[in-house]
Amino acid sequence: NSSSRSSKTFKPKKNIPEGSHQYELLKHAEATLGSGNLRQAVMLPEGEDLNEWIAVNTVDFFNQINMLYGTITEFCTEASCPVMSAGPRYEYHWADGTNIKKPIKCSAPKYIDYLMTWVQDQLDDETLFPSKIGVPFPKNFMSVAKTILKRLFRVYAHIYHQHFDSVMQLQEEAHLNTSFKHFIFFVQEFNLIDRRELAPLQELIEKLGSKDR
Repeated sequence: NSSSRSSKTFKPKKNIPEGSHQYELLKHAEATLGSGNLRQAVMLPEGEDLNEWIAVNTVDFFNQINMLYGTITEFCTEASCPVMSAGPRYEYHWADGTNIKKPIKCSAPKYIDYLMTWVQDQLDDETLFPSKIGVPFPKNFMSVAKTILKRLFRVYAHIYHQHFDSVMQLQEEAHLNTSFKHFIFFVQEFNLIDRRELAPLQELIEKLGSKDR
């Protein structure tokens, strides 16, 4: 039952107001996803604003990851995951540049809580993610979006490396793979995450990509 599980997710997700242009864009994204061609689904729709397309999809990925992580939170604990890692070679320390300037080492649940709370704060900031028609995106929007997506990637990386057995037990792997594939094709299409950052899941990324050539 998903409702009892999803109560563990972070905060109410940021909803895109119905009837708004961003809502129409989200509907367009969902419709093209249904066609099964993800490479095409992530492309900027003709005549649309790139910032707005990235904003709508970033909100959507945040919601997806929020849900996916919510399904495995009981397995991701201070005891099971004392550090935020993605396999033995990659460990992440948290800093947001404002409240926590010097990166701190913390458990995965704590790191992911910091991360998702930070992302939520960015998404709720009307000066960064304007929801009103005609309000322009700020000049630094693209760099903020890149930082958000780079950090969201780390949640996928942690789930794949440390919790994939739980994902399989819950029979969520198809859901996780589809979500991650959509995410990767999107960031590849607009070159939003540095290759070095993607290294923890490089093999998986190559495998997902090769099926579509």
